[in-house]
Amino acid sequence: MMNYDLKIIPAVLLDDYLQQVPKGLQDEFDALKDAEISTDTFSFYTSVSVMASSKIEGEPMEIDSYVKHKMLDIEYVEDMVQKPNDLYQAYIYAQENELTQNNFLHAHKLLSAHLLSEHKRGVCRKVNMVVMEHKTYRIQYEAAPGSEVHKLFKTLWRDIEYLKKQTLSVEEVFYFASFIHIVFVNIHPFEDGNGRAGRLLEKWFLAQMLGVKAWYLRSELNYYQKVNSYYKNLNRLGIFYEQLDYTKALPFLLMLPASLNMD
Repeated sequence: MMNYDLKIIPAVLLDDYLQQVPKGLQDEFDALKDAEISTDTFSFYTSVSVMASSKIEGEPMEIDSYVKHKMLDIEYVEDMVQKPNDLYQAYIYAQENELTQNNFLHAHKLLSAHLLSEHKRGVCRKVNMVVMEHKTYRIQYEAAPGSEVHKLFKTLWRDIEYLKKQTLSVEEVFYFASFIHIVFVNIHPFEDGNGRAGRLLEKWFLAQMLGVKAWYLRSELNYYQKVNSYYKNLNRLGIFYEQLDYTKALPFLLMLPASLNMD
């Protein structure tokens, strides 16, 4: 295994991951293509990704209804489409811009337009936060202390910029994309919108490293369809940020490549 100069993203599971990740990942990724019904003004897979990610957070609208909303301009009650449409704008912005810290913060401003007051969008929190599962309201974990969030967020972006400069195999890109996702979610840098932002960040990193086909990957839909496993695998690491055990992250890491084999 290459000795990666990373400060917050662990590479300790990479060897185990490479042994367990399905073979032929490169071929399966290369086979991804856009949906025939996509147009210059409508992206089918972006619509599915946005609504699946939104439903993980408890949004009531069904995925097929949202696709019809975007494709056919069918009108729904404004409250049903506001937050998904904000997230859609963030995805389009990501598809058109390089993955950088500033661009990511702008994407959070877009996706949180109806989640947070204006002065809190794209801004790291300073308060402490306990994260609860939206259906049961059970505590999932205690996020990073508010006093440490800015430093941890900066360190994460230091690692992302470092990885962007490396020559990585497709398997390594998937590994680090998943770990960026899980580290980001555990830091929980914003007062709201972290789940949506984390799943966008994961895919944006894939696209940055592997190209436009990454936007056709149905990772958010896979997470939604397996939402109980998604939360369970996130929770394996522990409840308290200071005691997280990243050696238990492998089940979560293997969920992303499984997105390539959805029916």
